Amino acid sequence: MNETIKSILNRRSIRAYKQEQIKDEELQIILNAGMYAPSAMNQQSWHFTVVQNKETLQKINQTVKSYFLKSGNQRFEEMAKSEKFNVFYNAPTLIIVSGDEKAIAPQCDCVLAMGNILLAASTIGIGSCWIHAITQLSNSEEGKSLISELGIPMGNKIFASGAFGYAAVAAPTAAPRKENSVNIIR
Repeated sequence: MNETIKSILNRRSIRAYKQEQIKDEELQIILNAGMYAPSAMNQQSWHFTVVQNKETLQKINQTVKSYFLKSGNQRFEEMAKSEKFNVFYNAPTLIIVSGDEKAIAPQCDCVLAMGNILLAASTIGIGSCWIHAITQLSNSEEGKSLISELGIPMGNKIFASGAFGYAAVAAPTAAPRKENSVNIIR
């Protein structure tokens, strides 16, 4: 089996991180992988926002926690009630991918870019986890203010984000794949 396929099959979400920050060279490698993702009509509608500042990460976490507590979703509310709640699992780096809402397919562009980033991180020993909750920041005034503070361009919407760092635990084993999820018409 070739190395690319092995990387795809072996990548796992990591939910416990060492506090050591990832190296700048590693960050550049994974961001570059995101920039080379396919995009509709090659518009490359994405914008990457990297947050490594602990105070800013805490502010984002508190904003998400506040949103979860008011969400009406029982599971989110229970998670947010925990004193240990950390939407990024205490990872030292958060990467947010936003896209120009006027582009042809910004959601697809951004999700493909994040997919490349997650895979690239795994291949160089960086743990990662998809963090969907950040996409909800625009649902509150506090979140909208934070989006502006983060320098996310006007007209962009957050479509993907991920936590990144060195894993503090071994990668979990893969969950069984769902059956009957492929239909081949010949």
